[in-house]
Amino acid sequence: MSDHDQTQEFLNSLPELEPGKTFGFACHPGVRCFNACCGDLNLMLTPYDVLRLRKGLGHDSRKFIHNHVDISRTPGIGFPMCRLRMLDNSKRSCPFVRDEGCSIYENRPGACRTYPLGRASRMGEDGQTIEQFFIVQEPHCRGFEEDKEWTSEEWLKDQGLEQYNEVNDRYMAIMTRARRAGVVLDERKLNMVFLALYQVDNFIKFITDMNVFSRLDVSEERQQAILNDEEECLNFALDWVELLTLGSCENLQPKK
Repeated sequence: MSDHDQTQEFLNSLPELEPGKTFGFACHPGVRCFNACCGDLNLMLTPYDVLRLRKGLGHDSRKFIHNHVDISRTPGIGFPMCRLRMLDNSKRSCPFVRDEGCSIYENRPGACRTYPLGRASRMGEDGQTIEQFFIVQEPHCRGFEEDKEWTSEEWLKDQGLEQYNEVNDRYMAIMTRARRAGVVLDERKLNMVFLALYQVDNFIKFITDMNVFSRLDVSEERQQAILNDEEECLNFALDWVELLTLGSCENLQPKK
C-alpha cells in the first residue's frame, strides 16, 4: 500500500469535520503535552515544504536533502516523494524540536501547520480540488481541552496554509493525471522532476545553463521573476513538470 493510500485509510478512520463546524484547540508551552507530538512521525515533505525549510535554515538543496530527507518513489507512477528524517533516538524526535518548541516554526511543514486536522484532497473529474478535514485527536493531546474554537477555514488561514496547499495540490493533481494516463517515470524523468521540484536553487542554474527559455513561450517579465525568486521558480517548475510528464500544460507552451 502506498503512503498516500495509507494516509487516506487513516483519515477515513477519523471523525470528519464538516464545513462550518468548529473544534476546540490550542497549542502553546503552557499545555501539558507541549512537544509530545513532535516525534515518531512519518512526515512527508512537499516541494514547498523543502523550499521553505532549507531557505529558513540557510542551506542549499544538496545540504538539506543530505542531512534531513529520505527519498522514495510513488508506487506505479514513480514520482519522487520526500520524507523528513527523524533523529536516531528512542523517541525518533524531529530534528528541529527543542525544549522551548519548534526551532523552525516560521517555516514548519504544511503537515505540522494543519495538525490537529487531517486534510485529504483529491482531484475531481472536472479537475477541481475536493478537500475534506478530519479531527486527529491523539490520546496524549491536551490541546483539545483549551477554549479556543476554530472552523477548518479559520484554522488554515491562521496557520498560513494557503501557499502550502496550493503547491501541494498542484503536484497531487499532476500525479493523479499521470496515474490516470498510465504514465510511469523512467530514471531520466524521475531525476528531472526531482531537480525541478525539490532542488529549486539548482533548477535555476539548470534553466540558465541549458537555455531552457529558448524552447518555451515565456515572457521576459516571467523569465526574470523565475530566475530571481525561488517561489516563482517553483511555480514554473510545476508547469515544466506537467509539460515534461504529461506532454501538455495550459500555462506553458513550447515555442512554435
